[in-house]
Amino acid sequence: MIKLALPVLLAVLYAFLMQRFSVWRTSRMLDAQSKPLTDPSITRLAHRMAQAMDLPEIKVNVFEVEPVNGLAAPDGRIFLTRGFLNRKARGEVTAEELASVIAHELGHVALGHLRRRMIDFTGQNAVFMMLAAVLNRFLPFVGVWLANLISTALMARLSRRDEFEADAYASALMIKAGIGTGPQKSLFRKLGTLTANRGEGVPAWLLSHPRTNERIAAIEANEARWLARKTIS
Repeated sequence: MIKLALPVLLAVLYAFLMQRFSVWRTSRMLDAQSKPLTDPSITRLAHRMAQAMDLPEIKVNVFEVEPVNGLAAPDGRIFLTRGFLNRKARGEVTAEELASVIAHELGHVALGHLRRRMIDFTGQNAVFMMLAAVLNRFLPFVGVWLANLISTALMARLSRRDEFEADAYASALMIKAGIGTGPQKSLFRKLGTLTANRGEGVPAWLLSHPRTNERIAAIEANEARWLARKTIS
């Protein structure tokens, strides 16, 4: 029993230490390559969302990299990339659409996804180690590949769950702040072009983010459900 448990415990410990190192490295990189957001059209919308949440303010930072993205740091800070702001300067996205990104990242923070992802990452590595050890006995060389495929698919499924939850949080916040979900849905329709169709051709069960049409459909389903509840009450 101890012989079976020891490799799993070592895998969990290794994954935990690697995750902590990744968090430390990410925080240092963000500190070195970011500064506070000063765009007044976006900060005004962030202030409206802060009021809706009964917060004094929502601090947003600019991560000085070109890829189009928003992110929540392990310490809860919210970032928009310079690439996203450059697209706004060219008229490709609006301030309201970027507000929906901020709301989405706030959802990850508020719902505890960052902490949960650390646990999921540790679990994924433990699953990989166990599967690789078992499958490689019966399927040499191929067993490791299958173990990686299964653990990656599991992690992708958990990540998609988090994205749907953060989308729902963002929708509720945008509605409460009087901005609405229109910008959230319109940005999703643009994402394929903005991110050069990342994930195109990848099986859905290996994608870390849900497909655009699924995200929009989920937002509309949430709105319909919320409206029905409001009508009943």
